[in-house]
Amino acid sequence: MERIYIGMGSNLAAPVQQLRSAVQALALLPGTTLVGVSAFYQSDSLLPGQPRYTNAVAALESSLAPLALLDALQAIENGQGRERLERWGPRTLDLDILLFGDRLIDEPRLKVPHYQMHLRAFVLYPLAELAPAELQLPGGRTLEELLTACPFVGLERIPTA
Repeated sequence: MERIYIGMGSNLAAPVQQLRSAVQALALLPGTTLVGVSAFYQSDSLLPGQPRYTNAVAALESSLAPLALLDALQAIENGQGRERLERWGPRTLDLDILLFGDRLIDEPRLKVPHYQMHLRAFVLYPLAELAPAELQLPGGRTLEELLTACPFVGLERIPTA
């Protein structure tokens, strides 16, 4: 089984509940164990005119192959009302494979590590709650180094109880 980190985001239809439901669905995936979930964070949308996003990261251990996991994540998104109308548009749920063990994956449907995770505080700070600071990422930088280069600006940790 490999350690996999999933980025989760929502800015429509009760985002906190969307993420809670996604966590429950992740825990039910075959051959998969939910290892942990970060705190939830709110951040501004990357594009103007959209509601704020709620984001978190989940850690899994899974025997699923990368594309099988991608299909399962998209089924969860679709089950929670995800519509793919515009790139970076508002969404009920977005589930992204951030890291899949130490694999580098370059498939037409899947790029791992996630190609922009190193630029996004709303990914790095939740990830840091679950992954060791010395985690070596492609490109030779550690998670700690990426955090130093990506300030905690525009993020708000939110209570989820």
